[in-house]
Amino acid sequence: MNKLQTKAEQRLIADYYDNLTNTFGQRISDDGRERIQKAFEFANSAHAGVKRKSGEPYIIHPLAVAQIVSSEMGLGATSIISAILHDVVEDTDYNLDDIQNLFGEKVSKVVDGLTKLSDEITAQHDSKQATNFRKMLMTLSDDVRVILIKLADRLHNMRTLDSMPLPKQLKIAAETLYIFAPLAHRLGLYSIKTELEDLSLKYKQPETYNQIVFRLHSQRERRESMIDVFVKPIQEQLEKEGIEFTVSGRLKSIYSIWNKMQTKGVSFDEVYDLMAIRIVFKPKPNVSEKRQCFDILSLITDIYKPKPDRIRDWITIPKANGYEALHVTVMSPQGKWVEVQIRTERMDEVAERGFAAHYNYKYKGVQSPESELDKWLEKIREMLQNPESDAMEFLDEFKMNLFSSEIVIFTPKGDMINLPKGATVIDFAYEIHTDLGNHCIGAKINHKLVPVSYVLQSGDQVELLTSKTQSPDLSWLQFMTTARAKSKVKQAFKMDKKMHLEKGREIIENKLKEHKIKPSSDTLKKLSSHYNLSNKDQLYAHVGMGFIQIDDLESILKTRRENKLAKYWKLSFGKNKDEESELELELPKTQINKKNTFLLKEDPDETNYTLAKCCQPIPGDNVLGYMTSNNHVIIHKRNCPEANKLMSQQGDRIITAEWTNFKKRSYLTRIKINGFDRVGIVSEVTNIISKQNNINMRTVLFDTHDGIFEGDLFIYIHNLDDLNKLISRLMKIKGIDTIERIEKIEN
Repeated sequence: MNKLQTKAEQRLIADYYDNLTNTFGQRISDDGRERIQKAFEFANSAHAGVKRKSGEPYIIHPLAVAQIVSSEMGLGATSIISAILHDVVEDTDYNLDDIQNLFGEKVSKVVDGLTKLSDEITAQHDSKQATNFRKMLMTLSDDVRVILIKLADRLHNMRTLDSMPLPKQLKIAAETLYIFAPLAHRLGLYSIKTELEDLSLKYKQPETYNQIVFRLHSQRERRESMIDVFVKPIQEQLEKEGIEFTVSGRLKSIYSIWNKMQTKGVSFDEVYDLMAIRIVFKPKPNVSEKRQCFDILSLITDIYKPKPDRIRDWITIPKANGYEALHVTVMSPQGKWVEVQIRTERMDEVAERGFAAHYNYKYKGVQSPESELDKWLEKIREMLQNPESDAMEFLDEFKMNLFSSEIVIFTPKGDMINLPKGATVIDFAYEIHTDLGNHCIGAKINHKLVPVSYVLQSGDQVELLTSKTQSPDLSWLQFMTTARAKSKVKQAFKMDKKMHLEKGREIIENKLKEHKIKPSSDTLKKLSSHYNLSNKDQLYAHVGMGFIQIDDLESILKTRRENKLAKYWKLSFGKNKDEESELELELPKTQINKKNTFLLKEDPDETNYTLAKCCQPIPGDNVLGYMTSNNHVIIHKRNCPEANKLMSQQGDRIITAEWTNFKKRSYLTRIKINGFDRVGIVSEVTNIISKQNNINMRTVLFDTHDGIFEGDLFIYIHNLDDLNKLISRLMKIKGIDTIERIEKIEN
């Protein structure tokens, strides 16, 4: 052990290394063990004396990553060695040549893919995060193990995120949720994907996370009792049939419970499939696994009545990441819906360990479906070879390829094509061949003509129709879903870049002229920043090609100081058109310290922050700040999708923000009310709003049909506390069922 380490540290490191070697089993040969020992001694010496933020010796991190790679992914010696060495080149004096000389070319290539770029060689206009991510993916063409070790690295960082400052926590959690969790899902690493999602929610929205954990914990005994009663008759029947099996109850993940509450607009108690029962069995030889799974399904539905629309067959058509299982939702004796998952031991290992197990079985000669993963990796390589896209554009396109909800489409000859849910005819055309996409004019589905914008349904058999005179159309970008299709259309329009640049310059200069604004470098920089573009040439090109429309110049460029009377006048009576054309572009030059929490003050002369239109935060909301290149802060709600994207791509510009005491100004907020219609209910709603202090109505819209009413209310409110009090009072009105705050204000 190293002299720079205390005895306590040496014992801790030895324990971590022993835990790692205990995961090897028969999988790692004696030669592999010797190479791993050599890598450990080398890395331990290289990192000696260096501590993590938590105070632990740095070598603990690579050892923990190696353990995830070994025990949770089932990878071999080369991956374990690469995991142990993954930070050596970046953090010590050793270089890639040293790694290659000591451990060989394969390990050297994987370590190279895992090594972050230094500040000096990062392009200024690209997000460092996005550039690093692109570089990491470039090694895919050589070795996919880079991605798997990177996921293990991210998982351990998330498990130890407590020691990081809050802005760093938010950035890492958002990046994890935006890219790494979907990536784990795409590679079939279910357990890792679930843990990454749960940990991201824990740091992004700690109160919500803790509430769900508390609710799950408080219902634990009742849940376990219900499982015992539910499982007993199934176990008895399986034993009678002589089937070798294990049955386990699996809770829905905290993130998926939260996600269902958000997407379905339901409470915790209304999430009906909190629990899943998993049956994993040892298949009998000489009988197809699929048939045995369906036999067990039949046995279960003889005991419990199934939900007709909740039978999922992932065996006949496996998911794109290799997942196979039968799912059925049945009614329990307590009147609750329970999901039952049926898998063989092989299917279970592939489901939990994903990529590694999938390929292990493939190479052992066990029947395995043609890997969609190979096709997906090929698409990523294709994207990486496109020199036109910058890192930010690439990251967006890559994210689009991480679709988790899939549909299966059939060609006229019966070949299956996997596409994301929501894919259109034109997406399907480009998926098959670029020329088919470029010349597509529509399709025939069930002998019926449909346009290129038609949204496909799983199971559709599509016959594409083409014309030699057809060419790619910019309007297609508005309804396309896949990154491949979008990039092909963009490529077609990038052929004559100079023409698009000139066209874009002309459009922007004319727009600015309409508002009597000079096209100064500050103005163009501000416009580029607003659309997340790197420079004015990119702005001109995007506008010239029609990718973005320059509109709402007032809100993009206007930062002039306003007095209290002007603000009150605008809030109460609308904007003055003459004022709107006077755009003052100078921003305050006061430097903002990113390390300190940014305090949001209710000062009518305050011009160093604005509230994001995408999520419309109000005082009291959990928020963060995004610093623009002009030292201006845009305030987003923490759970805003746009903020999530910014944190994942430009985390170095994210700062923590807090409201101070807001009592004077009012903020436009929108709420939707649903309930059962009765005489006088609208009057009761408006009376409560008008009588509550500090709240004014701008617009109240009510619609009734078949005894149900829907209300859409636009109100001016001071803060979240006032809004919650209002909602609480409105919920007491007889007949009101739900009240929901809507982030999109435009009416």
